[in-house]
Amino acid sequence: MTDVVSTDPRTGQAVEVVAAETSPQEVAALCEAALAAAPALEDLGRERRAALLEALADALEARREDVVAIADRETALGAGRLNGELTRTAYQLRLFGEVLREGSYLEATIDHAGDTPMGPRPDLRRMLLPIGPVAVFGASNFPLAFSVPGGDTASALAAGCPVIVKAHGSHPATSQLVFDVLVAAAREFGAPEGTLAIVHGQQAGADLVAHPAVRAVGFTGSVRGGKALLEIIENRADPIPFFGELSSLNPVVVTPAAAAERGQQIGEQTVASFTLGAGQFCTKPGLVFVPAGQDGDAVVGAMTTAVAQAPAQVLLNEGIANTYGSTSAELAQLPGVEEIARGAQPEGAVGFTGVPLLLSADAADLPHGVTEECFGPVSTVVRYDGEEQLLAALEGVPSSLTATVQRGQGETELPATVARALRDHAGRILFDAYPTGVAVSWAQHHGGPWPSTNSQHTSVGTSAIRRFLRPVTWQGAPDEVLPAELTEGFTGIPRRVDGVLHTPTTGA
Repeated sequence: MTDVVSTDPRTGQAVEVVAAETSPQEVAALCEAALAAAPALEDLGRERRAALLEALADALEARREDVVAIADRETALGAGRLNGELTRTAYQLRLFGEVLREGSYLEATIDHAGDTPMGPRPDLRRMLLPIGPVAVFGASNFPLAFSVPGGDTASALAAGCPVIVKAHGSHPATSQLVFDVLVAAAREFGAPEGTLAIVHGQQAGADLVAHPAVRAVGFTGSVRGGKALLEIIENRADPIPFFGELSSLNPVVVTPAAAAERGQQIGEQTVASFTLGAGQFCTKPGLVFVPAGQDGDAVVGAMTTAVAQAPAQVLLNEGIANTYGSTSAELAQLPGVEEIARGAQPEGAVGFTGVPLLLSADAADLPHGVTEECFGPVSTVVRYDGEEQLLAALEGVPSSLTATVQRGQGETELPATVARALRDHAGRILFDAYPTGVAVSWAQHHGGPWPSTNSQHTSVGTSAIRRFLRPVTWQGAPDEVLPAELTEGFTGIPRRVDGVLHTPTTGA
């Protein structure tokens, strides 16, 4: 049995053995336990599941000091960032409790029997139900918010689905500690055994996705990793939904008016954004479109100065550090690409480090390689000469999670044109802001066309729950076999009855 080892990225040294890789037999047993737990978890009902999520959030916050300490040792992300991430993680657990109590996520719909222009209609009642056990793959760059207790887990549990998490090899000790905290809290609450489980090891992840008890997969990682899991799913006897967040360049467009008004500020803040967390954000701005001319030069000059002053940063693991080093070097050697700034070289560095890098290219001849994601603190400035050239260059950029427009004060025409062009290529369009930051809210969408994701759903925000639900319609069913939310006279949630939306305040 292979050991799962926790490594300190600041030193590159192994620190402790966390666990053994999960065997195929163990994976199968956990999957079967999750399948057995599914009916009981659904039967807890919306109010009890909401209370369970709140209990999990309370338990995490009670162990805040321990969790942050081990996560910082494994990721080098810093106590400040990790405390914020833990707060976000607890918040999103509680927010899904609000989703459950509000109830509109169920899409409860009733059409009473009656005559229609196409003939008699039977009594039809439709609602969303939990899909079953969900496999969640933790992400390297967010050891809490996109890992064991993260948004995929929170939304799946809210939906009524047991969760089996594949721990990320970059932070196995954090994953195991947080899992132990959650499981203890779930047991104390009275959740069914099998509601939560964890596996370690790459093969265990493959075995998990292949197991027939697993009904959906939530994944945050590389395109390569996502394709490998999709291949496993395609070879199942019963292919299942795969919700992958995979790759994103997150282009930023600086209009001429914005460059003229606040070029220095935009340059400095854009560098702060693409070096935040050592550039290891899925929303890192990897392409920055800047107008040609003196005003654009001011933006680039500010970026150049900021990058030159930026220190080398610790990356999450050896694989990311090696890939960043090789890929960023390849980008700098592409025809038409110029290196215009490099951060401070570390002296006698140990561990897994990356030096911030700023490249430049021309929009009229944008090399294909520049439009591929490089995970780490690198970004490419793309100089454009006029609206036509800008729009043509944007058309050749792969779709992303986000796209940003930096406008001048009162400017409307070009930002509107650019935003319309970007709408088909991004899931979130920002104005006069920076994409590294994804608020957890009812209106949030964190997704986009391929290759940013492979679905139309979000992995952040309240509608993330929709991924782990499936619709069922009851026809001519007596009240005693219906979910409570579809029975006559139920007024606790919004419902559409005979085409008319009724809310709890107006009655059903």
